[in-house]
Amino acid sequence: MSLPFICDKTFKSQSYTQNSLEKAEYDNCTFINCNFSESYVSGISFLECKFIDCNFSMVKTKNTIFKDAVFNNCKLLGVPFHDCNPFLMSMTFIDSQLNLSSFYNLKLKNTTFSNCILEQTDFTNSDLTKSKFINSDLKKAIFDKTILESVDFSSAYNLTINPEQNRIKNAKFSRDNALGLLVQYQIDIK
Repeated sequence: MSLPFICDKTFKSQSYTQNSLEKAEYDNCTFINCNFSESYVSGISFLECKFIDCNFSMVKTKNTIFKDAVFNNCKLLGVPFHDCNPFLMSMTFIDSQLNLSSFYNLKLKNTTFSNCILEQTDFTNSDLTKSKFINSDLKKAIFDKTILESVDFSSAYNLTINPEQNRIKNAKFSRDNALGLLVQYQIDIK
């Protein structure tokens, strides 16, 4: 069964908490100030879509496709991105809050997180090669068996990464946030 195709449409101030967004393939659509909180976006395709000032907290994402999706000033609390369809997955996050979200086991190469809050976000087993965490808060974010090669953490803060459990070759750190690589050794640095 093929999904309806919706292209170049703008959705403003819509709430999908009671009635879910129509299951379709959305191409080059813009969603502004829409509330998807706790709704089902499962099986929906978002291709080159922009989400501005939207609430995606606790959405259900089974087999959802996000290709070249941009989230700007969005609330994405507890989003199970690991349930999405991983094929061609690519996203950019700007000024967004992603606390308690999960990117478990995903390939997210070249992903940008700019001015984001990622407290307790799970990146276990993910491939973040060449991604950027620009001015983003990584307090208690989980990096375990994560590929972090050539990742730019130079302006990120509150990060804790075990270099023995993750691949960090050529990753960039500032002097201040490099201390987050030593936390597991329980040493006192003055």
